[in-house]
Amino acid sequence: MAIVEVKVPDIGDFSEVAVIELLVKPGDTVTAEQSLITVESDKASMEIPSSHAGVVKELKVKLGDKVAEGSIVLTLDVVASPQSAATPAVPAAPPRCRNGPRPCEPPERGNLGPDRRPHPRHRRFQRRCCH
Repeated sequence: MAIVEVKVPDIGDFSEVAVIELLVKPGDTVTAEQSLITVESDKASMEIPSSHAGVVKELKVKLGDKVAEGSIVLTLDVVASPQSAATPAVPAAPPRCRNGPRPCEPPERGNLGPDRRPHPRHRRFQRRCCH
């Protein structure tokens, strides 16, 4: 488990905006991109989304507070996903031919004869390969 601070993202040309609505409280479980608070400028109102999924640990703002870009909104208790904690995934091996240990190799365009069929030397490989 890790503690993550959720901050106000870029809010455009506004230096500070007022918090007009709190959409979560401590103990709530939130998903990534879920709206956390609503802020209002003299021209528009915006919802500030969560950057991570987790459980709200502490709210750092109250109704009526002024926030700017980079201000901390709240702290989240983030549980690491099993995939991120595991070792990196090993890339998949290329497909193997049923009839041998080397990977399947479909005939290249250069291996085609004048009649657009594989050259006789390469037909044997093509018949043994799973392609």
